[in-house]
Amino acid sequence: SFTMIGAADIGNCLNENGEFDSLAGITPRAVSELFRLLNERTAQVEYVVEVQMFQLYRDGLEDLLKDKPEKRKKKKGDEDEDVKEKSPGLKITLAEHSPTGLVFIEGAEVLTATTPGDVMKIFAKGSSRRTTASTQMNAESSRSHLVCSLVVKLTNRRSGIQSIGKLTLVDLAGSERVDKSGAVGDVLKEAQSINKSLSALGDVISALTTGQQHIPYRNHPLTMLMSDSIGGNAKTLMFVNTSPADYNSAESNSSLAFASRCKDVTNQVVNAPGVQAAQVNALKKELAKLKKGGPPTDSKLPRPT
Repeated sequence: SFTMIGAADIGNCLNENGEFDSLAGITPRAVSELFRLLNERTAQVEYVVEVQMFQLYRDGLEDLLKDKPEKRKKKKGDEDEDVKEKSPGLKITLAEHSPTGLVFIEGAEVLTATTPGDVMKIFAKGSSRRTTASTQMNAESSRSHLVCSLVVKLTNRRSGIQSIGKLTLVDLAGSERVDKSGAVGDVLKEAQSINKSLSALGDVISALTTGQQHIPYRNHPLTMLMSDSIGGNAKTLMFVNTSPADYNSAESNSSLAFASRCKDVTNQVVNAPGVQAAQVNALKKELAKLKKGGPPTDSKLPRPT
């Protein structure tokens, strides 16, 4: 989390101009650079930046930007005096099955940001809801994986052609040895879930680096959520934090070995099947229109890849 956010206050580490604090981590610096590039192109394009934020806690996906359901008064048949309203579950659609080629989470909260400062204030709101706990290894240990996404939608001012891109920032909770962390009870269950999800991520990395036809994204919500971040068209950067203490040399070596495997992933630039189908359908409609003697569409149609 320190590498992702830095030592500065997350909500105030960026000003409205995108200038970041000297103690800012990767996230505010990435957000600042994103808006710098967008603002350079405002004469050619209009843009919208949509922000989402999730945590994967004990194998379940939680929306950190959605307010928790309020409690309502007891009704006849209720056992408790106050009853919490149930929030609808989140449904993940893999990138390969999405019409945009990006992961889609049905039922998730989407907030719009117009400045780098807006994004960081949204991240501050979500981070305050992330689950942490104290262990023998870390006074404020992350007990969940944090996934933040910024979807950028661009519209060319002259042609009207739209394009879409995505920046995903993931803070993975580190795997831990229970005999060192002293985890018990719920904290132990959290550790088991963290290790299980990291194992699923390792399986995806292994499949991508060995050229397997089937990539097991569906094995865990974490890998489903990252299906547009690893492999395919994605450009992926991974930062691994290791301990300088020789007491933790085994964990450090394991982490570095995992990072070394990740470096072997080779991506191919190709549209997802859902995107290809949408492009083909658009061309078919245009062809049918021309056959009937209709005028051609003004905007440039996408070419299937």
